[in-house]
Amino acid sequence: MTDRAEQGHLILKLYELRRDPELRRAREWFTAEFHPASASDIAAIMVGGFTESTAYRMVTTYWEMAAAMVNQGYLDEKLFLATNSEHIAVFSKLEPYMKELRELFREPTYLKELETLVMNIPDVKPLLEKRRKLFKRWHEKLQAQRGE
Repeated sequence: MTDRAEQGHLILKLYELRRDPELRRAREWFTAEFHPASASDIAAIMVGGFTESTAYRMVTTYWEMAAAMVNQGYLDEKLFLATNSEHIAVFSKLEPYMKELRELFREPTYLKELETLVMNIPDVKPLLEKRRKLFKRWHEKLQAQRGE
């Protein structure tokens, strides 16, 4: 474990990376536009259009990297959880499909660091469901605004 000052700098660096314009656009897409109904929907994005595939990979690998820093002891979990919650939202969209995604991708450890970090949060299952319901309401509202 690094010292407290180093951890403070690391958490600020993670925040700075989140402000990158490309990652910011990817995160916006993931939150507002990405609403998978199956593992196949997610897999299709991976081989689909460059923009969506890139956005998906940017968001998931960013949070996988951040989670690994916590899980491997480079960043204090309590500090990370006190300053972040987006990783929970990201995982909430993927969690129902993780087993099938790992089978489809033939990668049994796909997003395992993110899963480990999120699932270690006490009483996280109701929180994940709450986030999914929130995203569903947002998606329905966006569709209504677009006349879809």
